[in-house]
Amino acid sequence: MAVQKPSIPKGTRDFSPVEMARRNYLFDTIKSVFRRYGFQPLETPSMENLSTLLGKYGEEGDKLLFKVLNSGNFLKGIDAEEVQAAAESDNPVVLGNRICEKGLRYDLTVPFARYVVQHQNELVFPFKRYQIQPVWRADRPQKGRYREFYQCDVDVVGSKSLLNEVELIQIVQEVFAALKIRVTLKINNRKILYGISETIGHADKMMDITVAIDKLDKIGLDAVNEELAGRGLSPEAVAALRPILELSGSNREKLAAITAIIGEKSATGLKGIQEVTAILDYAEALGVVLPVELDLSLARGLNYYTGAIFEVKAMDFPMGSICGGGRYDDLTGIFGLPDTSGVGISFGADRIYDVLLGLDLFPAETAQSVRALFVNFGGAEELGALRLLSEVRRAGIAAEIYPEAAKMKKQFDYAQKRDILYMVFVGENELAARTATVKNIVTGEQRSIPFEAVADSLR
Repeated sequence: MAVQKPSIPKGTRDFSPVEMARRNYLFDTIKSVFRRYGFQPLETPSMENLSTLLGKYGEEGDKLLFKVLNSGNFLKGIDAEEVQAAAESDNPVVLGNRICEKGLRYDLTVPFARYVVQHQNELVFPFKRYQIQPVWRADRPQKGRYREFYQCDVDVVGSKSLLNEVELIQIVQEVFAALKIRVTLKINNRKILYGISETIGHADKMMDITVAIDKLDKIGLDAVNEELAGRGLSPEAVAALRPILELSGSNREKLAAITAIIGEKSATGLKGIQEVTAILDYAEALGVVLPVELDLSLARGLNYYTGAIFEVKAMDFPMGSICGGGRYDDLTGIFGLPDTSGVGISFGADRIYDVLLGLDLFPAETAQSVRALFVNFGGAEELGALRLLSEVRRAGIAAEIYPEAAKMKKQFDYAQKRDILYMVFVGENELAARTATVKNIVTGEQRSIPFEAVADSLR
């Protein structure tokens, strides 16, 4: 029998110990900011009922859901004629529901909304939570796009205050400042997009418009215009939309221009302009130095967004959006809790990791999982080294001993390959003098240290 070559599904990855140390640095940095703003940790299951997931992400999102087959003999009672009839019908989902009722979560926001409704009597509103877990999308794998990836979400639900949006901007600023990544935050408002749709005479096609213009960065304006025409927009409407998407200048100049275009044609659009203006005013008054740019082509094609929307891009590394989110006024209403507004933002951990790696911004010490290696001489010296090792570990320092009394070169090579900074020698003379020789294997410097001071010397 041929030996099967081990592999993993496309769009997924293994993470080595070095990669995990870097990822933990990233997660810890993000968590520390979330906690300072009063957000609490939460986790939800990897699988949700399909009824929870379907219809929340728009037509594009629904296509990318990973569905989970029911366990057991899920085809029992379904004959070939029924399969054929379902395939030829306008509603093959009926059959699909009988063989798969669950799906892997597509994002963390919809499961969060489900959780809030399910546990509403246990929560204190406004409820602020952060969540760092993997999500899955049946997308075509490519650079910066995976089928399994982590999101770091922060949301507040139960408040309509625009202070929440301002706080999210501050969180973005603090996270990326801590990571030393220069970014630009783009902001828009779905109410403005509705106002634009209303102004060009196609309020009924807002979803079609947002899905199309959300691809502007990827496919360009001409291709977007073709897609808009294909979705039923008149040539006049497409022509009227073009100068809006090409507006330039400062944020204030863009706001003035879009106000003049919408005028009295859309009360909803004017409300969106007022909200963006207020958010920018607060950010400026609070001394936010993060570049914040009003981008009227920003659409965030998910159906549940209703107000401010955000997207963050790295300035010094070619990568798509590394962070995004927005306001959703009634996502919980789908699950039976209406009029409970929320707003949140999601940090794309895997893309941020790639940016940190590409810009060589991971601190060198993240690769050092062990600070010191105790050399094993065997015999009484081994026992003495073990006792000292226990004291070093109790002092909170990661250290280990080589498991055998091997040749010195072998132990030294092990320490080098593991990126261990110090080697600690407890030989016959050291044991008698109750000292240890501590060697920095990068600089070559070595010192004789009393046993009671070894832990401090390794810090």
